Amino acid sequence: MQELLKGISSLEIGHLVMFIIAGVLIYLAVVKEYEPMLLMPIGFGAILANIPLVRESEGFVALEILYKAGIETELFPLLIFVAVGAMIDFGPLLKNPKMLLFGGAAQFGIFFTMTVAALTGLFDIRESAAIGIIGAADGPTAIYVAKKFAKDLIGPISVAAYSYMSLVPIIQPPVIRALTTLEERKIRMEYREDSVSKKVKIIFPIVVTLIAGIIAPASVALVGFLMFGNLIRECGVTERLSKSAQNELANLVTILLGITIGSTMSAEKFLNFNTLLIIGMGLVAFIFDTAGGVLFAKLLNRFSKNKINPMVGAAGISAFPMSARVMQREAQKADPTNFILMHAVSANVAGQIGSIIAGGMILSLVR
Repeated sequence: MQELLKGISSLEIGHLVMFIIAGVLIYLAVVKEYEPMLLMPIGFGAILANIPLVRESEGFVALEILYKAGIETELFPLLIFVAVGAMIDFGPLLKNPKMLLFGGAAQFGIFFTMTVAALTGLFDIRESAAIGIIGAADGPTAIYVAKKFAKDLIGPISVAAYSYMSLVPIIQPPVIRALTTLEERKIRMEYREDSVSKKVKIIFPIVVTLIAGIIAPASVALVGFLMFGNLIRECGVTERLSKSAQNELANLVTILLGITIGSTMSAEKFLNFNTLLIIGMGLVAFIFDTAGGVLFAKLLNRFSKNKINPMVGAAGISAFPMSARVMQREAQKADPTNFILMHAVSANVAGQIGSIIAGGMILSLVR
């Protein structure tokens, strides 16, 4: 009888708070459908991590094995990149290559927040870099950098990154409206239905890998796995591999990644002031990334004859394709006949590349 009551007697307030947080994540996944593929396993993993005495059980040993095999080795984030690469069509970006500029401009929040975090004195430069990368709106990149620089912060950084990715439709519109006028949001952009040759689509991932690898060698794994996934999609002779990457690989690794990250969210590690600060600064990074893309588009409009709808700049974050859809919805609120989706998709795809290169630069420069 004492053994049966041991778990109950070991319950602490922290455990109950974490159960509530896990419940919120599951609620957002099930009811609100915010990133359900990730928030659901993260929430359930958090429940497992906070059951009293669970760390003495064989079940938790399995989670520790998954952590060591998939997170410490960086295997899970890299496999996710293969799946993401196989899902992305770079065609819209190749038709409009100048959109690559927004994939860079919309990473401003990463470096701004990294500086702010370091200036607080609560985090060293490596931890600050890991916090700043939340602004990339790219969960795998955030996990990859956090594992390198701040192992103890993987839980809050991952939750913040995936939560803000799922909240793109809520976070980005107010920032955009605050920085643009109605007339700017009504700007129309011409789109040509030119086709991109298969040869260009095959060469593109190879060239990007080479350039990114030479400029920022630490980004080779991140960029290389993403571009490999895209190459098996575009080459035309590995359709089975491409479909497997998009479906079976993506689904399996997402389940394992989510529940493993959730299992790091123990009350003793998660319930502290620094966690709240990390989540708050992650929001700052996300807002400033959005603002950086919008303001850069407005700057270009001062020198360009063909005006750019500033909302396209906001799509330069890595939350693909959600951000592009949000931009189209906002454009149609300003003018129901306006169509900027393909331009926003181009910038959004560029954001995938930009966030990875930003992560690689941080890994190369921060010591």
